[in-house]
Amino acid sequence: MLTELLSRWPLIQQIKTGADGTGVESMSERTRNLRPKTDGAQVAKSICPYCGVGCGQLAFHKNGKLISIEGDPDSPISRGRLCPKGADTFELHTHPGRLQKVKYRRPYSTKWEDLDLDTAMDMVSDRLWESRERTFQEKDEKTGDLIMQTKAIAHLGGATLDIEENYLIKKFFTVGLGMVCISNQARI
Repeated sequence: MLTELLSRWPLIQQIKTGADGTGVESMSERTRNLRPKTDGAQVAKSICPYCGVGCGQLAFHKNGKLISIEGDPDSPISRGRLCPKGADTFELHTHPGRLQKVKYRRPYSTKWEDLDLDTAMDMVSDRLWESRERTFQEKDEKTGDLIMQTKAIAHLGGATLDIEENYLIKKFFTVGLGMVCISNQARI
């Protein structure tokens, strides 16, 4: 029994094989059986949401739960490297102190209140539509030309939007709502 125990000891393995101690001979049974936390997880390719660079990320998930977010080595932009904010994406999404509700402060109020997402989205859409209706111009006052626009509403898109998303946003907001003030973070 003692002989068997000693034969598994990494130093004895190194002496017996003549290896330099940097390979499997230096591993114990426990370390041989270790697996990365992403072992057996599914992976989804993603883009870091924080700035306009568009670094690639790999989001690992298992059983419907996010387990890790890492840099994507196949990304031609970042080649697997992430800045401190991008490298901390996992914690920013899973930290127990992360806000999970919409915070709203009513006009002239000194305190914030929690709103559910549906109520907040209804408030935004109601205000957007009210502003459009109040400021929409069908014709130019000087020339009488048909213009169908509003200058009271603007849209600023995020720089991580791809060209297709920007195209759809431009079409929806200009044709659908008549907005003329549309830009993107990448242009700022």
